[in-house]
Amino acid sequence: MSDLYIYNAETRSKEQFKPIVANEIKLYVCGITVYDYCHIGHARTMIAFDFIVRFLRSQGWKVKYIRNITDIDDKIIQRAQENNESIGELTDRYIRAMHEDFHTLGCVSPDAEPKATDAIENIQHLIQALIKKKHAYQTSNGDIYFSVESYPNYGRLSGRKLEDMQVGASQRVSLEAEKHHPFDFVLWKASKPDEPTWKSPWGNGRPGWHIECSAMSMCHLGNHFDIHGGGGDLLFPHHENEIAQSEAATGKKYVNYWLHTGFINVNGEKMSKSLGNFLSIRDLLKSYHPEVIRLLMIGSHYRNPIDFSDRIMMDTKKTLLRFYQAFYRAQPFINSSKSLEQFEYSSHSALVRFNQAMNDDFNTPEALVVCFDLLKQLNIAIKENNQQQVVANYKLLLWIGNILNIFQLDPRKILKQSTVGQSVRISKLEIHQAILARDTARANKQYALADRIRQQLLEKGIVLEDTPTQTTWKMRSTMTQE
Repeated sequence: MSDLYIYNAETRSKEQFKPIVANEIKLYVCGITVYDYCHIGHARTMIAFDFIVRFLRSQGWKVKYIRNITDIDDKIIQRAQENNESIGELTDRYIRAMHEDFHTLGCVSPDAEPKATDAIENIQHLIQALIKKKHAYQTSNGDIYFSVESYPNYGRLSGRKLEDMQVGASQRVSLEAEKHHPFDFVLWKASKPDEPTWKSPWGNGRPGWHIECSAMSMCHLGNHFDIHGGGGDLLFPHHENEIAQSEAATGKKYVNYWLHTGFINVNGEKMSKSLGNFLSIRDLLKSYHPEVIRLLMIGSHYRNPIDFSDRIMMDTKKTLLRFYQAFYRAQPFINSSKSLEQFEYSSHSALVRFNQAMNDDFNTPEALVVCFDLLKQLNIAIKENNQQQVVANYKLLLWIGNILNIFQLDPRKILKQSTVGQSVRISKLEIHQAILARDTARANKQYALADRIRQQLLEKGIVLEDTPTQTTWKMRSTMTQE
């Protein structure tokens, strides 16, 4: 087991990882708030922690991987009311969809997946400890708030200071007059009509968002564990608040290392429903194979932003096909080889380089350089009819691919799919009319309609590309699922 170095968001530096218990890693990742289908930002985070867990286990680490589900939240309540359905019906449907999406993307299941509504007792015990230690207080309407001023290290993760954050917060204070400080956050919300509620020592109500993760993580991993991860948007205030309430309640350090994934942009802009560039995982899977999506995510360091576009996806697909074309050409050598199972590759220099890259803060772009070098050597070996080198490079690529969960397909099947493509049954006039209708919808801020038009064209094999001055189109050959 080699030395592992990871970037710790709390110290803003790369550190040698030192486990609390030798050879063991306790990992908690903030999961999904299940009120809608998962989007590509979720895919980015879940794929990142998937290859992190796979790699760590391949190195001999005993990883306990916990990922929560937030199934009670303001957005969930609002969406259920809009749909005229129960919260249970809404969350059950989207939990099933989430599992389907992550399974399709090849993500390993966590060792436990606690739901917030199953952790109410633990949440209440944590709140009681905070009240007893005078880190929390109750307002006249029954809400319980955490007092940020009671915890001297508040802002340690984000590097923010309370005195700086207080500037410009007067409007929030007027809206929540009983809060002691503008950044005090709710731990328990008193009951409102037509909302789910649980009995508590402070009256009926429901938990706040931040306290849920502290309770669930500590229930499964203890008061002090190794790594906490999630999307970069969670660093503040969610993870900041988790640290404050957890350490205030237990008097112990909460987490040793904090990992955050980078943001997803779409065509150079932040992904947002209001901008009409919101992409669900399901929409993406209609057009691209899961391995193409995984390769896109692996191609960037997990901490860096990714700028998503159809052009980038097409380039990623072409890159993946280069590997499968070589695998297909290698099959006659592999099928006739008697040394495939006996090949010893664990100490091969390529795997040493791969492990070095991944042990350096999970540097997947550098790890892919190893794959491209092996691909080059594989193609040379095929050309030179060198069976031993074909087998060696093929096995090395499969070994790495197994850790990253790419290169797992039948080359013949995937190449057949990619060459068949789709038959386009739409005229140029119809395409231009659709583009004009989409432009009109966007101008009128009818972003949902604009998204539907784009998707309808995509399903017919037409890819739209937006530039600052116009929208262009091209035909596409997709690497889709069967």
